[in-house]
Amino acid sequence: MLAFLRLSLLGLHCAIASALGLLFTLCRPFHPDNSRLCARLFGLPALRILGLRVEADVDSLVSLDRPCVIVANHQSNHDLFVIGSLVPPRTVSMGKKSLKWIPLFGQLYWLAGNLLVDRENARNAVRALHNGAAMLKSRNANLFVFPEGTRNPQPGLLPFKKGAFQLAMAAGVPVVPLCVSSYPAQLDLSRRTAAVVRVRSLPPIETQGLGQAELAQLVRKVREDMLACIAELDAEPANEAEAVAESYGK
Repeated sequence: MLAFLRLSLLGLHCAIASALGLLFTLCRPFHPDNSRLCARLFGLPALRILGLRVEADVDSLVSLDRPCVIVANHQSNHDLFVIGSLVPPRTVSMGKKSLKWIPLFGQLYWLAGNLLVDRENARNAVRALHNGAAMLKSRNANLFVFPEGTRNPQPGLLPFKKGAFQLAMAAGVPVVPLCVSSYPAQLDLSRRTAAVVRVRSLPPIETQGLGQAELAQLVRKVREDMLACIAELDAEPANEAEAVAESYGK
């Protein structure tokens, strides 16, 4: 019953948030901070509705005083709410072009200034990379990307696509990995607290001066660092339980 109520409220909330966000973005279309504000509009109430508790350590991201490319693991549609509540100012995302045709949300996503990429059209994809690099340089904005390219609810990471890293290198900006714990398997909307989600940003990885010869190494390093961090985040609940058991045993 609680799960049905939550999902019903979430659907209503998303419809209202889409309408309000669309009105807002029509007043200042394509502004680089539209995406963050709309993500807050969706994310913060949705977390309360779903009973998701986010524990975040993102100091290395929010303290960065220059543009960057943020890369994160993508596990669920709920990532919109989890990560959307944390992204820093002037952050836009890169998504597939088909999102544009989702009623209300798609138009909002476009007007919020996010980059739309036609993955089936190589020329369009290259143009989007150039536009993204130009935006990072000229508009002092961050770009958020899911380098796996699709949702992966299973533990671990899918192979990374290279576009986000090529874009960072072209713009000469750092890559900041944003790691989210493996929460879909623990998600239970019938409980008061549906899941605890842990999020941690890693130190920026510089790309200035790197060439195509270093691209594969950069992608591999980021992926390996994220895998290690996600494993640490997933282990924290078990470690906390052990600490509590030990304290009771004393």
